[in-house]
Amino acid sequence: MKQRLVLLTEIIAPYRIPVFNALARQPELDLHVIFLSETDAGLRQWRVYHEEIRFSYEVLPSWRRRVGKHPLLINREVAPALQQAAPEVVLCGGYSYLAAWQSLYWARRHNVPFLAWVESTLHDQRSSYALVESAKLRFLRSCQGFVVPGKSSGEYVQSFGIARDRIFTAPNAVDSDFFSAAAEAVRADAEGQRQALGLPQRFYLFVGRLVKEKGVFDLLDAYAALPQQVREEVALVLAGDGPVRAELQERATRLVPGRVHFPGFLHREKLAAYYGLAEVFVFPTHSDTWGLVVNEAMACGLPLLVSSAAGCAADLVTDGENGLRLIPHDAAYLAAAMQRLSCSPGLRRQMGLASQRRIARYSPWLCAEGIAAAVRGTGALACA
Repeated sequence: MKQRLVLLTEIIAPYRIPVFNALARQPELDLHVIFLSETDAGLRQWRVYHEEIRFSYEVLPSWRRRVGKHPLLINREVAPALQQAAPEVVLCGGYSYLAAWQSLYWARRHNVPFLAWVESTLHDQRSSYALVESAKLRFLRSCQGFVVPGKSSGEYVQSFGIARDRIFTAPNAVDSDFFSAAAEAVRADAEGQRQALGLPQRFYLFVGRLVKEKGVFDLLDAYAALPQQVREEVALVLAGDGPVRAELQERATRLVPGRVHFPGFLHREKLAAYYGLAEVFVFPTHSDTWGLVVNEAMACGLPLLVSSAAGCAADLVTDGENGLRLIPHDAAYLAAAMQRLSCSPGLRRQMGLASQRRIARYSPWLCAEGIAAAVRGTGALACA
């Protein structure tokens, strides 16, 4: 007998579709996904791949605004949608939206077990007000169980006094097969692809929003601190868009020698080509719940320079094996790491292969199995 799982999440993110497709194929689950909005055009430029969806879903009517740095998303018909879906278990992605609280109260009124999917970490730099923290604690303590992507988020949930046996790990995953195959195809025609994309022969690659919190100014400062010969031979590519792009571009013009490319936001099809042609992937973030771009880079066989503040670092990056962990805010440390890898082709190959081996275990199917385990454990937890 299948168990009816209703999952509430914010938007139809392309990296979640393979996970939800795998979750829908779990033999013991009957999945229905409620999206609070189709996308967030003001923050992300992701394409919505409707044609790839293989699970039951609906998108609620919504009203969205940003108040300063804080997103405000209000939905209508949360309770009617849950009533219609008739869940036996509810899994809610996060707790920062009104709909999360509405779904929690609905679940409590109808005696339905409620799980929270939490990706926050202790490194998060989002503003913490006493009232917000009090409300967060109240929300978390009302949940029967928790789904987390890895070690850092698990530690975060435990910091609220939550018992470890109520926390289930569903490792964050992307469609690694897609990125791996696309990168290999690009490398088979590397010179042609470089010319078509206007890319240099050698380059460090960053992928993400161009905001200060991603450490992009640290990265530019680190690149500027590299020896002249290294900057003559190796360029820097910052793929993405965001509010500090113009300032970064202006600063980049002062680097002589040095080549800094800003290709803008890239959809996954073109992004795989950049991964495939890059030499090293750099992710110097100051605060990040996970960093799925690291999964993508690993699938493409890249050595990593990843900040210890990234939620994925504890699970995906072993210092000296598949990359180096960075000290957040430390441009000098980053520059030394960049120089070390730029001068060591053998080490880059070794680390890139180690990245591919490790990320092979982080599949959408494994993530789905982690969620299914949380649902199976919910019955016992609800009675505890």
